Amino acid sequence: MHFSPEQALRLARETLDIESAAILGLKNRLTPQGFARAVELMLACQGRVVVMGMGKSGHVGRKVAATLASTGTPALFVHPAEASHGDLGMIQPQDVALAISNSGESAELNAILPLIKRMGAPLVAMTGQPHSTLAGCADVLLDSGVAREACPLNLAPTASTTAQLALGDALAVALLDARGFKAEDFARSHPGGALGRKLLTRVADVMRQGSEVPCVPPEASFSELMREISAKGLGAAAIADTQGRAIGIFTDGDLRRLIETGRDLRPLTARDVMHASPRHIAPAALAAEAAKLMERHRISVLLVQGDEGRLQGVVSSHDLMRAKVI
Repeated sequence: MHFSPEQALRLARETLDIESAAILGLKNRLTPQGFARAVELMLACQGRVVVMGMGKSGHVGRKVAATLASTGTPALFVHPAEASHGDLGMIQPQDVALAISNSGESAELNAILPLIKRMGAPLVAMTGQPHSTLAGCADVLLDSGVAREACPLNLAPTASTTAQLALGDALAVALLDARGFKAEDFARSHPGGALGRKLLTRVADVMRQGSEVPCVPPEASFSELMREISAKGLGAAAIADTQGRAIGIFTDGDLRRLIETGRDLRPLTARDVMHASPRHIAPAALAAEAAKLMERHRISVLLVQGDEGRLQGVVSSHDLMRAKVI
């Protein structure tokens, strides 16, 4: 075995050139009768898009099904060989079948095509051979053919699978646009992901409330105010009136600045030292909005206020980090 860095780089660049050309070559083969009709069938589908493929095309099919499902088009992958042994029951007449095969002659896939046709489910074929058995059975043909594979032997599926992936993504994008699919819809499909957390997590989900909220009345002494801040561990305390409305806030930063003035702090009350009209946010607001507000005003704590300005909780930058919103 002899490794040549120059040869490796040359082949890598050639691979990228070949696969780029394969994807670009698909553009001129997108037609109203083919691509647009496939989108139309999937858009009108009352069931699911059932994606099938063998070997490398099967791996592509799993990714295509996952992308469709996460962007608003119900989809699943069915292995053609397993379909012949019972899984064909997963396909229903109201579904749309998307069969992927570069050669269009996959024995396991072609064996179940007559059953799909008899069932009445529309069949969309994604194949590199427009005159293949698969293409001949299809209601709609998506030509994914490539001039050659990136493999130096022109054998291993490389450019062909890249083209299939790109065409699958093109279907998903066209479908999500036609459905009016929004970022919020994507987030609901990905509640555990970063986008899901940013678009679904509300302030009410992460705020501290009840006894966890550092709060004193305006008449509280300075020592009472400091004990409350220390006890709750947020580096701040809200000042609320008898109606529960937040009228001010006092933070560790305010304390440092107050000490620097040299004033005698002992006779002071919470009202004397508080910042009036503190920054606040509603409990129904997105937690991501709380993060933006903190960043904009360079603060680490926000009061959460409900109707008529009543204090309902408090949220800190640490709470947002724990929730992985920031």
